[in-house]
Amino acid sequence: MIVARHFIGLKIKWSLCSELCVREAFRNASLSRHLSRPGVTERLKDGVAAFRLHPVTEKCPSRRDSSRDVSPCALATWRAPFLLPIPSPPQPLPPLHSLPPLETLPEIPPSTSRLLLCIHRKESFGFNSSFELAEVKRFQSPVVEVKELEELPDQWRRSRLAWLCKELPAHRSPTFIRVLNAQRKWIRQDDCTYIAVHCMRIRENESAFRVYKWMVQQHWFRFDFALVTKLADYMGKERKYLKCRDLYNDIVNQGLVPNESTFHILIVAYLSSSGPSCLEEACSIYNQMIHLGNYKPRLSLHNSLFRALVSKTGGSFKHHLKQAEFIFQNLTTCGLQVHNDIYGGLIWLHSYQDIIDKERIVSLRKEMQSAGIEESIEVLVSVLRACAKDGDLAEAESVWTKILSSHIKPPSQAFVYLMEVYSRVGKPSGSLETFRVMQEQCSPNVVSYYKIIEVLCKAQETELAESLMVEFINSGMKSLTRSFIDMMTMYTNLSLHDKVESTFFRCLEECHPNQSVYYLYLDSLVQAGNLDMAELIFSQMHADEAIGVDVKSCNNILRGYLTYEHHAKARKICDLMCQKKYKIESSLLEKLDHVLSLSEKEARKSSSLKLSQEQREILIGLLLGGLRVKLDDEKRSYAIDFVFREDNKIHSFLKRHIHNQFHEWLARKMQVDDSNGDIPCQFTTIPHSCFQLYADQFWPQGLPVIPKLINRWLTPRVLAYWYMYGGYRTSSGDILLKLKFDKEDVTRIAKTIKAKSLNCRVKRRGRVFWMGFLGTDAAEFWKLTEPFVLADLRDSLEANHESLDGRSGLENVAFSSDSDADNGNTSDESDD
Repeated sequence: MIVARHFIGLKIKWSLCSELCVREAFRNASLSRHLSRPGVTERLKDGVAAFRLHPVTEKCPSRRDSSRDVSPCALATWRAPFLLPIPSPPQPLPPLHSLPPLETLPEIPPSTSRLLLCIHRKESFGFNSSFELAEVKRFQSPVVEVKELEELPDQWRRSRLAWLCKELPAHRSPTFIRVLNAQRKWIRQDDCTYIAVHCMRIRENESAFRVYKWMVQQHWFRFDFALVTKLADYMGKERKYLKCRDLYNDIVNQGLVPNESTFHILIVAYLSSSGPSCLEEACSIYNQMIHLGNYKPRLSLHNSLFRALVSKTGGSFKHHLKQAEFIFQNLTTCGLQVHNDIYGGLIWLHSYQDIIDKERIVSLRKEMQSAGIEESIEVLVSVLRACAKDGDLAEAESVWTKILSSHIKPPSQAFVYLMEVYSRVGKPSGSLETFRVMQEQCSPNVVSYYKIIEVLCKAQETELAESLMVEFINSGMKSLTRSFIDMMTMYTNLSLHDKVESTFFRCLEECHPNQSVYYLYLDSLVQAGNLDMAELIFSQMHADEAIGVDVKSCNNILRGYLTYEHHAKARKICDLMCQKKYKIESSLLEKLDHVLSLSEKEARKSSSLKLSQEQREILIGLLLGGLRVKLDDEKRSYAIDFVFREDNKIHSFLKRHIHNQFHEWLARKMQVDDSNGDIPCQFTTIPHSCFQLYADQFWPQGLPVIPKLINRWLTPRVLAYWYMYGGYRTSSGDILLKLKFDKEDVTRIAKTIKAKSLNCRVKRRGRVFWMGFLGTDAAEFWKLTEPFVLADLRDSLEANHESLDGRSGLENVAFSSDSDADNGNTSDESDD
């Protein structure tokens, strides 16, 4: 009865009894004696018969999840083997090769994976639409050779392995490593391989990965291609692309070619992530799969990667044309079916290029016709876009006729591109007629108003442009700045300075002007000789960090001072340009020589390219926030790669400020486009020896590191730029700073900040540490850094101020407990 109650009443916590542990438990001598007593076996049989006659749905006991319902059939499956009489001596553990292969095991949540070890169901990986489940199953994977537990001669080794298989998956990383370190005296390669395979079978893939990484550090480690391949496949299926890539690199570093499944799953894992460089990494692995592995990817992989290329937002998608053409070439050479969206996507990419390849577009359209694929509206619009850039009116009218004959309402983009074609050939009346037709068929949008006003301003049709501008303003649409710039440019070219001024003040009323609007008004004032008002506008630009002054505005106001012989003011502007390292126009140098003294000329000539104190502090703050230093292979010197997020309001203000601060360090191709004043989200400095120090201190050997002398460099300005670039304010007003460094570096900088009388807490989330300033600590941090935060960002970053756009993704970083940097209790969540 004791044993019956032990098995039926208490029902043993099965999550603690893995397959190996249960078998070992039956070897216990005292338990065998209880089972051999008369009547116990009969009572167990009666329990099985009663259960089969009256099945019920019960709860499976589990240490992590006790709320999972199991069907009666499944419950009988895992209960029955332990309710039947056990022969004495117990049967040996079945060999691993007799168990079902890994590919047939079901995808089980980690919380219940060990409990349902004996349940065999149809496999379901739960992949997203980019995966083809049927194709993944057909991959041939190498078999992991594992020595069976019965082949080990020592009972103590079998018992310890069984205990490790049970205990390790329940621990986090620090305890996990300590338990393994305690086994160093006896554990070897075969033992660790057995544990890793067992963890993968019960879907504790994270535990298997930790076991493997621990194995690599041991002196007896031998590389096992089959084990690493199997583990990489499981990591990729769980979308942990960083760990999967780590295993992939281990295979390549051994001089081996990864399995086809590893290539396929790693590419799909990259495509399933929204990381900043995941698409580029997926393309790199795809190319290696073909060139290095000589594999022929599946059709689904070609289509998934192509779809990701043409779905990328922002202006960087047009740079993926070469990769898209490579995918198209592989599809045709492998004899695979080319979907109509592949043709349409290629034509779409070609239409966005700066230089249109008309012959390639024509050949793609011919291939579509030969394949019997009808051109869709999207394809025709792409061809119309290419015609707009090339100014091909005849082809544009032919395409427009096809669009109208399709009996489908033309999209608004088609009208805009047709207006552009007429503008290119010098027919603004055709553009206006197209716009009126658009008004009749559908309501015009902001882009259509932009285009028609731009066309009329270039043609200097003043009255028509003014009437459409009034119509645009009265429509209630926002973002009018671009059209105001076109109107002011037209008035400046016509020397209508009064209208430039009225348009400028109307722009101040209707929208938030940018640097281009101020520059146009400044240029008009200089041309009109109104230097007092020009000086006032220039001062406003210089004081407003969101607008700022650039080399054009400085040369403009300098030209005005030299023309009207305001020499003292010209010297001040010249000093400002020397301080900012702006280049003075050659036409102004002769006039300037008569103004400057000999000492000032020598000072201007001796100025060299070097970082100012403010620039140094800005760089340190950005490097702490995640900025990268890259090596130029040709010149063997370092450059700073400034990268800003496209969808981040704070970064949109910060990038213009950084661009102005480091303008003299940027290559000419990185300068701002004068047509629209937009600054790219990524720009790089020229390689220079001045950046060698920051590369050695922050990125030695290509890895991010906190310098040991950070206590000397951590100024309020450094903290402010760290906060603006890599920090957040939560909805409760707390401040979080991101750190992509290891634990030792994070501990060092946390101690440095605490030494400056700023309390902070550190928590780890995946591979990123977050330093939190909570409550009054956030207020103290804000008080210290506020003077150096950009004026337009203070409302968005002020501490203890209710956030209008709470960052829900960071609200679950709990700082209520002790700091991870102090006690080492770091979580092991993956940021994959």
